Amino acid sequence: MDVEKVTEVAPEVDDDGRVRTGTVWTATTHAITAIIGSGVLALPWSVAQMGWILGPIALIGCAYITYFTAVLLTDCYRSPDPVHGKRNYTYMDAVRSSLGNKTTLKLVLTDVAVCGIAQYAILCGAIVGYTITAATAGIMSVVRSNCRHYKGHGANCSQEGTMYLVLFGLVEVVLSQLPSLEKVTFISIVAAVMSFTYSFVALFLSAAKFAANHRAYGTILGSKIGGPGGVSAPTRTWNFLQALGNIAFAYTYSMLLIEIQDTVKSPPSENVTMKKASLYGIGVTTAFYVSLGCIGYAAFGNHAPGNILTGFDEPFWLVDLANVAVVIHLVGAYQVYAQPVFACYEKWLRSRYPESGFFHREYALRLPGGRAMRFTMCKLVMRTAFVAATTIVSLMLPFFNAILGLLGAAAFWPLTVYFPVTMYITQAKVPRGSRKWLALQALNVGALIVSLLAAVGSVADIVQRLGHVTMFKTKL
Repeated sequence: MDVEKVTEVAPEVDDDGRVRTGTVWTATTHAITAIIGSGVLALPWSVAQMGWILGPIALIGCAYITYFTAVLLTDCYRSPDPVHGKRNYTYMDAVRSSLGNKTTLKLVLTDVAVCGIAQYAILCGAIVGYTITAATAGIMSVVRSNCRHYKGHGANCSQEGTMYLVLFGLVEVVLSQLPSLEKVTFISIVAAVMSFTYSFVALFLSAAKFAANHRAYGTILGSKIGGPGGVSAPTRTWNFLQALGNIAFAYTYSMLLIEIQDTVKSPPSENVTMKKASLYGIGVTTAFYVSLGCIGYAAFGNHAPGNILTGFDEPFWLVDLANVAVVIHLVGAYQVYAQPVFACYEKWLRSRYPESGFFHREYALRLPGGRAMRFTMCKLVMRTAFVAATTIVSLMLPFFNAILGLLGAAAFWPLTVYFPVTMYITQAKVPRGSRKWLALQALNVGALIVSLLAAVGSVADIVQRLGHVTMFKTKL
């Protein structure tokens, strides 16, 4: 009997000694998981605050700006040359490397500090927001939907979500032991599929309601001030600003772009692959956002709910399917956002304590199929503590999604526009005062204004919610 000799092919090692396996498709998957959040379900409400003219313009305009700045940022993964330069493993590394030739060390440190604070504040904030949303907009919504189906749509189906928050945290404790962002690709793929699932369901239900209405609701300028069905002028203003911020932040994934790009193998060069991934990810997202935002607004008009799925009770099984998909998506998105946080503090601790076995000694847990999961005590203890801390914050501040809006407003300008534009100007040596320089600076100023206006709307929302919430008591 002939026996075929199998020769193992050694994995290709990159110029820094690491083995990277990411492709344009895995990067696109990570991008979609990072971009499409449950916030997509609030887009019909956002369009309702802006109307038929400004709403679609904002959806398409913000998508283009995000893609444009993402393309600039992909060229900063390596510096000073975007193809052959030194690798920057994190967003902070890219800022330090690209802006390191400033005249004073103080300015460089300030830029790096602002970048780090903004990036990790929005990552940690999103993680807390995902925990709350998974319990309220996901699990609790399923329970309420079933309650209304069996007890009647007018039944009192209010409930508390503390137990669901804790259960979500326990699941993330287990998943947090996965080694790195590269190793959560399968979870990211599942999360991306789930985001498509609940977006499709919301789109289908909205389209069905729109067809049943035999007309498109909504107005040119959005929700009205005063009169029947109208709101007060201050409320109209705050809602408009909050909607503008929601749409601007809905596309943002710059805080993860460099970390995702660091998982990509070459050739082709990493910036080429990541530009394609950004185009595919933002393109697919834009198609969903515009479709759901506009069709949902056409179906409900100025009375579109904050979560479009809450506008439907039947068919209850389809609504349940969408809400379960929200939960599964957030389970994966949590890890996509958390892994860069883990990598940041673990890298610092390892360098800070080079001789400590707590941070360096690896243990192996044998798994079925002959595989083994390797971990350090630092990873086991610190990651578990991190998940526990985010869960406790979620329990303490059930209105945290309003705070997340403020964090998003504060981080949108520096992370999505200012740093990519400034690093590109420095790296490409764009002449000061040239047309390109002026256009990029105009984009900078415009994004800053949007961030400031959205922050005002978010603060107003926080003040309003503070009077209606109780700590450690999550209700739907």
